[in-house]
Amino acid sequence: MDLGLAGRVAVVAAASKGLGKAVALGLAAEGAKLAICARGREELTHTAAQIGSDVLAETVDVTVESQVEAFIGAVVRRFGRIDVCVTNAGGPPAKRFEETSMEDWRAAVEMNFMSTLHFARAVLPRMKEQHWGRLITLTSMAVLQPVHGLILSNAARTAVRGLVKSLSNEYAPYNVLVNNVCPGYTATERLKKLKVDTSEIALGRIAAPEEIANAVVFLASERASYITGASVVVDGGWTKAL
Repeated sequence: MDLGLAGRVAVVAAASKGLGKAVALGLAAEGAKLAICARGREELTHTAAQIGSDVLAETVDVTVESQVEAFIGAVVRRFGRIDVCVTNAGGPPAKRFEETSMEDWRAAVEMNFMSTLHFARAVLPRMKEQHWGRLITLTSMAVLQPVHGLILSNAARTAVRGLVKSLSNEYAPYNVLVNNVCPGYTATERLKKLKVDTSEIALGRIAAPEEIANAVVFLASERASYITGASVVVDGGWTKAL
């Protein structure tokens, strides 16, 4: 299947490792031009080398609006446009409510909600003007079924789902599609900090990052032209809700 991504310009946040890296590599494999960012220069440079020559890589703290705006400006100067933007950020620490501080809550909102908002504000007007675009957020299965002990993630990332649904309605008339991908337990560094009972997963195993990336790449493509406002769960059957 030709996904129609050859020559498209895609931005992927937190792309130096884990899910972000898998998404960037997946888009590059389909012929997209990549702009990637992360906080760590060394790992980011390594990922850029794996992608190839036609890639822009910059260190960015996605919680800082001015840095996101500067990065998006650099992408436009380099490639002339932005077609796809995949927002992504690390998850908050595992805590129960009474273990959290107000600083924990502020950090969770900045990392998981405000970072998404920064990218949306920077790219959506450009996508609207060109009458084509894909904004895809990476959140968690927790936005559909809260995960015990992850109250910070459960709350902050669910707010992103509400933002996605609202934006999808506003930008649909301009052929700009906004969707949310909700990964389940995936073999990344973060998973080492969580206790996972694979018996709760219908498929009985942890996902490979590439399996999550495949869903993102499809939603970024021409073939997903009638999908917007969706929260696509890629969790191997962990979520039990209808």
